[in-house]
Amino acid sequence: MSAVSPAAPRLVLVDRVFPRTVALDIVLVVAGAALTALLAQVAVPLYPVPITGQTLAVLLVGASLGAARGALSLALYAVLGIVGLPVFSDFAGGPEVILGPTGGYILGFIASAALVGWLSERAWERQVLKALATFAAGTLVVFAVGLPWLAISLGLDLMQTLSAGLFPFLIGGAIKAVIAAGLLPLAWWGAQRRPTESD
Repeated sequence: MSAVSPAAPRLVLVDRVFPRTVALDIVLVVAGAALTALLAQVAVPLYPVPITGQTLAVLLVGASLGAARGALSLALYAVLGIVGLPVFSDFAGGPEVILGPTGGYILGFIASAALVGWLSERAWERQVLKALATFAAGTLVVFAVGLPWLAISLGLDLMQTLSAGLFPFLIGGAIKAVIAAGLLPLAWWGAQRRPTESD
């Protein structure tokens, strides 16, 4: 009987650039949360849900860090906001944000980063068309969690929910997915040209 070899590690972008260590994983998780907080302030005010750069950050963090670290990074982002740090859109923070109409989107970021990271561990973010499908799926996950939460928190019916929480964001979501689908294959191209210790 032949021995079963352990599964090969699933590399994402940061693993191609940096050696994998626990300390670096912590730094990357914190950096992903910080990037999301930064892009949250790039916002177009709308009620009840503003258009922000958060989703672009979620896609980039998930694709770059992979499923576990990406989800942890967005979970950290949510926790920092819940405890009161001004990391949400318009420098907001506190549990009332999560309990409000946008809370589902913020929790959806965690699931989105996990899905995008899982697909990226299978090299879906390295080719433009697969990357576009990956980031479109990640964007849809945010809406899948955010829309029911929005409907419940404001007592909206289906059309009101879609009008308030989906339709205004379709073009912006598509643009963010296209940006991420252009950036990640380009970043991989650059990373693969970079010599490693084994080269």
